Amino acid sequence: MTKEELRAELERQAERYKDVYGGEVTTYAAQPEPERKPWRKRASILDQAFAQELEKMEKDLRQDEH
Repeated sequence: MTKEELRAELERQAERYKDVYGGEVTTYAAQPEPERKPWRKRASILDQAFAQELEKMEKDLRQDEH
């Protein structure tokens, strides 16, 4: 089903609902997802320490290879 077919089908259903039940149909665009999640704004101290440890391990590995 293409977007156009889906749009037409939803329009038909909305019209039928208005005719049969006398109801009102409100259509609106979906809200976009927020850019940043509030719990992901900053790395915690543990995250920073983990990243530093990974960097140290990578440096050690590179030094061992050379």
